[in-house]
Amino acid sequence: MALLTRDELVSHLLATRLAGEVATPREGNLRNYARFARRDPDALLGLDPFGVWTEAEVLALMARRCGVNPDPFHRHGQDTIDPERTADALERLAAVLGETAAARGGVLLGTGHPTRLQPMYAAFGQALRAAGCATRTPARARHFSMHTGEGPRPCGLDYRERVGVLVVYEGGASSSGGEDPRSPGEPTHTHSPQPVRIALAALAERGEPAPDLVLGDHGWVCAAGRLGLRAVGFADSNDPAVFIAEEEGEVEVAVPIDDGLCPDCYRLPTAYVLQLADLSR
Repeated sequence: MALLTRDELVSHLLATRLAGEVATPREGNLRNYARFARRDPDALLGLDPFGVWTEAEVLALMARRCGVNPDPFHRHGQDTIDPERTADALERLAAVLGETAAARGGVLLGTGHPTRLQPMYAAFGQALRAAGCATRTPARARHFSMHTGEGPRPCGLDYRERVGVLVVYEGGASSSGGEDPRSPGEPTHTHSPQPVRIALAALAERGEPAPDLVLGDHGWVCAAGRLGLRAVGFADSNDPAVFIAEEEGEVEVAVPIDDGLCPDCYRLPTAYVLQLADLSR
């Protein structure tokens, strides 16, 4: 198979709108930047920022790290992700995965976008396992209550192809704690840091070592980095917490990319990372 070039990667990012003029609306980006500035827990994704971030400072950082339009008077329409910044971050991600593979480190994978990004993480996990890494799946089927604006939701932690996902229990979960034998519903979108915190707590409870690397998005990557673990992952232009975590040194790599497209769109970027990490089959 011919090697992928960076130019081919950038062309793909633009053609699929993973980067360039993305579908993420500017209004949503600015709303989330304002929510982060006032430390709305739903926008922090498990991060506890060291700095005091104003809305203007969040926008300036997102322009620098992600490539959104830096003009504060651009309030409506679409926003942008710089494909060159995406390519740079994918190359940094490949270096981390290569180091982890060389050390045969333990890896925890998880996503808040199970219908979109889970196949990509599964491919990374499969390649790392082939290189001798262990992909961890602690607290499988552990149930818990997730507190939302609509009240508590009975949820569970599950793994699909060894990628952690949040599921909602059908009919509710029991109050006894621990494992629940009932089948949960389908994996659901979440920004919550609870799944990764529960997974890491389960490892600690069993006296097992923490993973050497956490690869994910949303609360998975931010909460893991906040707990001092090596964390890398993906983030859309409306997820400022991941990029601020990178700026403050708690997340090692934040890859700017539209995180809401069909799974096939991510195949070429995945192949590019595995190629650079020397993990391609």
